[in-house]
Amino acid sequence: MAKRHQRSDRRQIAGERVRILFIQASRFFPENPVWSDRCVALARRIAMKERIRMPHELRRQFCRSCYRFFVPGVTVQTRIHKSRVVVTCMACGYRRRYPLYRNKP
Repeated sequence: MAKRHQRSDRRQIAGERVRILFIQASRFFPENPVWSDRCVALARRIAMKERIRMPHELRRQFCRSCYRFFVPGVTVQTRIHKSRVVVTCMACGYRRRYPLYRNKP
């Protein structure tokens, strides 16, 4: 029984660390963008190690191809095209498309 509680505690701590690393990435970016990219890489590794999902608001803050931390206008270009939001990474050119409107059931 103790192992089950230990696993949930580890997952909760890992989730907190992932959020803290993204906060640190936003603070580090003006000083040194490489540090912010390292924070994103560490957050991903922690999430994969503990098998937790990256929170929805954090998933859109980095490139899925090169894992670069997104800062609007500097490392990412955001456009609206045909009812979609197109997010383009300025480092690798990877494009991610999100629906502008979500269909309501």
